[in-house]
Amino acid sequence: MTEDFETAVREFDDLRELVQYFIDEHHEFLSWIGTTVDHVDDGTMTMSVPYDEKLTNTRLNDTGERADIHGGIAATLIDTTGGLGLRTELEDPFGAHIATINLNVNYLRPATGDLSATATVIRAGGSVGVSEVTVESTTPDGETREVATGQGAYRIFRSE
Repeated sequence: MTEDFETAVREFDDLRELVQYFIDEHHEFLSWIGTTVDHVDDGTMTMSVPYDEKLTNTRLNDTGERADIHGGIAATLIDTTGGLGLRTELEDPFGAHIATINLNVNYLRPATGDLSATATVIRAGGSVGVSEVTVESTTPDGETREVATGQGAYRIFRSE
């Protein structure tokens, strides 16, 4: 464990705040897309990304409609939320490394607003964990709808 990490662990009382700190300070892509940690509990985590034009598919014509968010952002949320959610089931949440083995994403409809992903840990075994994730987005009329679902399998490298 690095000295920076050990200091941060002591500074934060809340796991949600600690994870947010590491996203903001050490994960440039997640920080660039505006990822926030909304909720952390045993076996579950919710993260979100606000709607931003820089994350959208380009429109070829000017329809006046809001552009859809690129599907890769939903996939990123599924992967990240699923992997980080596994840590809530580990005895030492930051004493292991986690790497994605397999990621499955099912797109249900276009995402036209803020995204929110909630992961549920299905299994956190000795070396492999599995999470299921649902991604929701707000519609132009303010309704919240599922836009993607997914499942991730992750290799857990526990420290000795």
